[in-house]
Amino acid sequence: MSKVLVSDKLSPRGLEILQEADGLEVDYAPGLDPADLLDRIADAEGLVIRSGTKVTRDVLEAAPALRVIGRAGIGVDNVDLPAATARGIVVLNTPSGNNVTTAEHAIALLVSLARHIPQATASMKEGRWEKSAFTGMELFNRTLGLVGLGNIGRVVADRARGLGMRVIAYDPHLPDEVATKAEVEMVDLDGLLSRADAISVHVPKTKETTGLLGRETLGRCKPGVLVINAARGGIVDEAALYDALESGHVGGAALDVFEVEPPAGDHPLLGHPRVICTPHLGASTEQAQLNVAIQVAEQVRDFLVDDVIRNGVNVPSVSPEVLEQLRPYLTLGEKLGRFQGQLCPRAIEEIEVEYAGDVAELRVEPITTAVLKGLLELVSDRANMVNAPVIARELGIKVTESKTNRSDDYASTITTRVKGCDNRLIAGAVFHGSQPRIVRLDNFILEAIPEGVALVIHNEDRPGVVGKVGSILGDAGINISRMQLALDRELGEAAMLVNADAAPPADVIETLGALPNMISVQVVEL
Repeated sequence: MSKVLVSDKLSPRGLEILQEADGLEVDYAPGLDPADLLDRIADAEGLVIRSGTKVTRDVLEAAPALRVIGRAGIGVDNVDLPAATARGIVVLNTPSGNNVTTAEHAIALLVSLARHIPQATASMKEGRWEKSAFTGMELFNRTLGLVGLGNIGRVVADRARGLGMRVIAYDPHLPDEVATKAEVEMVDLDGLLSRADAISVHVPKTKETTGLLGRETLGRCKPGVLVINAARGGIVDEAALYDALESGHVGGAALDVFEVEPPAGDHPLLGHPRVICTPHLGASTEQAQLNVAIQVAEQVRDFLVDDVIRNGVNVPSVSPEVLEQLRPYLTLGEKLGRFQGQLCPRAIEEIEVEYAGDVAELRVEPITTAVLKGLLELVSDRANMVNAPVIARELGIKVTESKTNRSDDYASTITTRVKGCDNRLIAGAVFHGSQPRIVRLDNFILEAIPEGVALVIHNEDRPGVVGKVGSILGDAGINISRMQLALDRELGEAAMLVNADAAPPADVIETLGALPNMISVQVVEL
């Protein structure tokens, strides 16, 4: 049984999904203090959290069996992502579960800010009728600038166009065709700042986006601009925003998030008359809470039971349909990497992975990761599909990827070239839709099944070599299950890939290597 610790409150339906899964044991313990968390997580393979649990390096070190962390929500800033990745722990989130809810909250903040609704409500409840004090801004024909046009940003754009607003967006990571489909004009940051009557933030908090709306950028905005942040605290510099409000350059701000939550009671923005704020309510609807609970439970279940990754934050996500297409290539890629790693006697400087033919049309990043996993297994016993690229970087291995539509002999081939040891080339293909084969070893063309123990023999092309190899292995009690032969006539050299039922002892390998006309003998476990 795999234990799943749920350390924050989760909708009952989410818990049921985990409890109903074969092979999973659920430990529901919301609100654990840090010491109890370290104790309860010790034997957990899965962890489900919201924003309340802080998954620090200490927590990860206390969880040697942990394989997956599921975050019910979008942000994973409460997870030490580099430490989790280095440990090979998959981190999942639920980016679509609360898209509409968060977008609607941003629109509600925008409309409330433009029409002074919170201030007018407070005034009336205090017994005053101050109609002239709350003259607002009509949003029709105004320009809304979106910082970020991801899933939430596009919903905001759709709702804002329904209000008759013009929508522009700054998102350097998004293809122009996505903006065109969303009927949004893409602009650079300067264009957004100079044109927008209201700016709404919809990007994650990263090194690039922290303080993105700061003293200098706010100063380049249109006078009287409205600023809305329902994304992450810290993207808008709070001190700079306060000064811009005081000077009148920013006309008002609506904040659902703060750099430190909850903010101090004397936080200057909380008391500012042109600021409205809510306590991080962007995803706080019953529908959103149910959606993210179901999604995170299904994702953690699918990973632990079926090894399927969806919405991976630190590893490429693969849907079940795409996984079915990729599975034989993932197997082939891992075997190619494992082959290269065992043939290379010295440090590897670079590995190039080339995809040719039909496979080049697929999403190849997971395949490259599988190649790295196989390549690094002898170097690090912690290499897996999450941390293999990290380990490669730590070892200074350069990884390059290339694609071509042409594959001369097969519908698809994957070719790996290693530099820094013997500059080896090993290529593979998938036969009959699911059967991996080694089809090239340096200059030698063959069709070998990459499984079990294999002897890679390189010799001068002379009569009798094959017979002597068979005799020596037979005398040692080593059964040959398959043998593939290849010839390079120009060099006058040959190669054999011999599948054996067991690994030959060192003295047998030494005897084979001492045969006349023998160039090299190596053993690999595939």
